[in-house]
Amino acid sequence: METLFRNSRIKLSQGLLFWREVGEGIPVIFLHGSWNEGSQWVRLMESFSREFHCFTPDLLGFGESDIPDIHYSIDLQVECLAEFLQALKLENVYLVGHSLGGWVAASYALKYPENVRGLVLLAPEGVGTEVSEKHLKQMQNLLKRSEFMFTLLRLLRPLAKLFGWEIKVDEEWKLRRKIEEYPTACELLFQRQNPEIHAEYLETRLHFIQAPVLILQGGKDSQESLQSSQVYAQLIPGANLKAIAHGENDLPQNCSGVVSEEIRDFIKSKNNQESWVVIGE
Repeated sequence: METLFRNSRIKLSQGLLFWREVGEGIPVIFLHGSWNEGSQWVRLMESFSREFHCFTPDLLGFGESDIPDIHYSIDLQVECLAEFLQALKLENVYLVGHSLGGWVAASYALKYPENVRGLVLLAPEGVGTEVSEKHLKQMQNLLKRSEFMFTLLRLLRPLAKLFGWEIKVDEEWKLRRKIEEYPTACELLFQRQNPEIHAEYLETRLHFIQAPVLILQGGKDSQESLQSSQVYAQLIPGANLKAIAHGENDLPQNCSGVVSEEIRDFIKSKNNQESWVVIGE
């Protein structure tokens, strides 16, 4: 039987927010990754539709949500999420976030701890490591490079080979074209001033997170992603880090079966614990 999603829009202070919704019961909010939008979670939501009330918004500036001409920040996304949850009267929710969505989810849990029952973070971004700082500089340089420079590098490639140098101009051009499809993600991650980006990093605040946390990380993901997940796991009290050995950089779509099992087990175990607490009282 085909799962019927309800697609809706709501007017927030910064613009229209689009979301998909399915199911009933415990509210679970899915926040998409940097180079994606809410449809990233459709397969998982289908598997949860008989157990949980699932919501997956397109973050402001992504997908079918408005893309207002404003200055974007993680805090802006957190406030839009807070406004969205308040408008729908959703309380005591589970947040599931991938990469950028994980950064937003963890930031929300720090700012509104009373409204978060649990967090599932898949390869979350938002902490500063030696590898992430190197990646930040590389991506900033890539986005600053003009088309003329890419053309020039292609012309210089045969000469570079004579000296034993390798210019990966075609790979970098494909990457540049791909990430430019998500201008809001580019701004949030790479095109703001470095002090502003660093000010929203979470490594100095993660120990304040009160909710139970499960972190899922693909074993074949980038070194940057692996380090970030390890930082989250080390700094959040009681966080549980699980590696999906064959997973790469898009766990919600490429490892949906394993991910859905882990999320389901996490939510059910936390609900069972809460039930025992109530009985004990």
